[in-house]
Amino acid sequence: MPGEKILPEATLGRMTLYLRALESLRAAGQATVSSDVLSAAAGVNPAILRKDLSLVGTFGTRGVGYRVEVLAERISTTLGLDRDWRVGILGAGNLGRALAGYAGFQGGGFTVCAIFDIAESTLGRRLGDLVVRHVDELAAAIGELGINVAILAVPGGAAQELADRVVDAGITNILSFAPVVLQVPAGVRVRKVDMARELQILAYHAALGVDRAGD
Repeated sequence: MPGEKILPEATLGRMTLYLRALESLRAAGQATVSSDVLSAAAGVNPAILRKDLSLVGTFGTRGVGYRVEVLAERISTTLGLDRDWRVGILGAGNLGRALAGYAGFQGGGFTVCAIFDIAESTLGRRLGDLVVRHVDELAAAIGELGINVAILAVPGGAAQELADRVVDAGITNILSFAPVVLQVPAGVRVRKVDMARELQILAYHAALGVDRAGD
């Protein structure tokens, strides 16, 4: 966003936690929240929270804290969630179907408006309000539906080719669940969700905990 300070990656990740906590507070009808309560809900240190929020020009009021509604809106705007994000999912296997039905997308400001595959067994299948379309319809669907985010829910061997097709069709925002590093042109943003990697890291910490317990 022009004129906006680029947030450090760690701060950006914590902003999503603050927003989730604020949405829960807003749903409960709470008007204000202290930094101590908000930081506890987000699982961070209060000093870190205050520093993070100062980076987006938000400061609490002594004795009052933060106004929940105002802070949630400020973080949403900082994260770009005030824009219209329209998602196309590539891959209608188990993961793609689960993502298509994930209610958190809509609540987070994202609308899943199409799902694509190449398998004859999935084409034409209805998933909620969506019908699985052939990948060959991708470019036309992007123009028709205004898709500006692509999710790759496909095996690693198919990911690069589909990423190329997504980029060629004009999409510059990709979330990939494929266990490969995608090669994309400058200006294309890729976020990678590697569940196997996260489990391996968890296994390391779990094993370390077992070793410590046995000392």
